[in-house]
Parts: sequence; structure tokens; C-alpha cells
Amino acid sequence: MAVFYLPQGREIEIFRHAWRSRLPLLVKGPTGCGKTRFIQHMAEALERPLITVSCNEDTSATDLLGRHLLLEGETRWSDGPVTRAVREGALLYLDEIAEARADAVVVIHSLSDHRRELFLDRTGETLEAPDDFMLVVSYNPGYQRSMREMKPSTRQRFVSLSFDFPAEENEVRIVAEESGVEPKIAERLVRIGRKIRHLHELSLLESASTRLLVAAGKLIAAGVPPRLACVAAVAEPLTDEPEALAAMRQVIELSI
Repeated sequence: MAVFYLPQGREIEIFRHAWRSRLPLLVKGPTGCGKTRFIQHMAEALERPLITVSCNEDTSATDLLGRHLLLEGETRWSDGPVTRAVREGALLYLDEIAEARADAVVVIHSLSDHRRELFLDRTGETLEAPDDFMLVVSYNPGYQRSMREMKPSTRQRFVSLSFDFPAEENEVRIVAEESGVEPKIAERLVRIGRKIRHLHELSLLESASTRLLVAAGKLIAAGVPPRLACVAAVAEPLTDEPEALAAMRQVIELSI
């Protein structure tokens, strides 16, 4: 089944040119706005395997490159996802790269400049990335303000694309297509999401994403009452604060 993706601008064109020019790409934007779906769509369009790593504060260089394992009484080298992607000429997607440990970020430096090489100190190998290989990383600037920042020296290695939540008409279409609800219900879900995004006084760490609206739509399509579906899929995932939940419940009750 083809990956559904609705273009928001000229991001497909930029991605294709970056891939052909063997340039690494940084995709930045809020959680749930379609960054990962875009990468999946492009991997499918280019007919390339996609290897994805969801980075966190424990992600180390060893996790990315690989390690020696004891298998059947013998010590054997096992490739990590970065090494495997280089060998296969895949699209390598490091999601939330800024969350990874510093030693993990350093690993990709030689892949993100003119060298396009990967050095495995544990095995003594130097792998040259084939033409079809592409490094893609994502970064959430809003979330990172309270966590870790990408160093300017790392950011400047990448061509960058900024993502945001889709235009209203496009978001309605995406929610309807992805969840299976009727367009009128999708319109109301999008209205709820946009109202919550403007409730700045709630001081939410993240706002109502397109992903959450799709989840609410799927619950509604499965037979869950619309207001209950919105509380469970949109309001509750965003906060535990009673006052913030009450404000979002009011928005939901007035909108659907």
C-alpha cells in the first residue's frame, strides 16, 4: 500500500535534488506535523530502502555503528543501523538527532561532508557511501528549547527544510484520508486542533498535532463517541494539568 503524503510546498523537489546531489538533509518542525511520513514517502518514491533510528538520550555511537556479539561461542561483528544503511545504499533517517549523545552525533560528521565515509574503529574498516545513500535527520526546535540544541557546526552540514502543521484545507484532507472519517468530521477535528494550538496560556510543551487529530478520527471511525474520542486522543496525551485539560475539554465540547 502506497504511503499517503500531501505536499505542502516544494519539499519533494528539494529532497530529490539533495539526493541526486548527494547532500544530507535536515527536516525540522513540530512533533506530528508529517516529517516522518514525508521521509517514508520519499523512500518509496525513490525506490530505496529506509532505515530509521529514533534517537534518545541513551543513543550512543556503538548503537549506531554496531558491536561485537558472542554468537554460538564465537565473537562476531554485528552492523548497527548506520553501518547497514551505508552498505546497502539506503536512506538513513535519524529522528530527533539532537537527543542523541555527543559521540553519536560525531559519528555522522564524515557522512555529512564531502567525504561521505564511515570509519569503523572496532573493525578497522572505512566504508564509502554509494551514490544512492542519503543521510536525513530531523529536529524539533520548539521541543529542544527545554532539552538539547543542535550545534551550529552540525546544522551547517545539512540542506534544511522547515515543516509546520498543514494549511487548514490540506489538514482536513489528511485527517479524512488517514482516519476514514467523513470530511465534515475531519473539518471539526481540525478546528479543534487549531483552537488548541492558539491556547498559548496553557503553556503546553507540545501542541495538538495532525497525528493526534488522525488518532481521534480513527477512534470515531471505530465507533467511539466524538467528544470522548477527542479527549482520549487529543487532550489527554498533551497534559496532566487539570486546568489545561478543562480548557481543552471546553474547546472540544463547543466544536464537535
